[in-house]
Amino acid sequence: MRKGLLLVLTTVALLVGTAFAAGPKDDVFKGKLFPPNIILEHKAELDLSKVQFTKIRAAVVEVQSGVAEHEWDMQEAYQGLMLELDKTPINEQRVLEYAEMALLAENQVKKKQMAMLVKLKNLLTAEQISYLESVHGK
Repeated sequence: MRKGLLLVLTTVALLVGTAFAAGPKDDVFKGKLFPPNIILEHKAELDLSKVQFTKIRAAVVEVQSGVAEHEWDMQEAYQGLMLELDKTPINEQRVLEYAEMALLAENQVKKKQMAMLVKLKNLLTAEQISYLESVHGK
């Protein structure tokens, strides 16, 4: 029972740490996918068309609204998890249920973000992608 609880706590700590510690050095998709802030930072150099800019904006707005619901679910699950961990004795089954809820919500957020990044790259021309790879690539 203690091993299972320790595994859950370690997983939660890693997830929370990873979510807040992500930075440029942690970008596993560097040079493959480009977040909207990078694209917009180089808007002039990329010579984005009005259509590209409008579609990029729409993709970002769409993911932001879709992610909000899952972030609420994730926050609620983590709060429930923390409340359970304050109890003595700790209900392992309940902790695992909250952990699973949090992980499912987090997975949905990541899927939506990945879909957006793919959409953004698909909106760019080969030349634009090549430019971004040269300034933010491997």
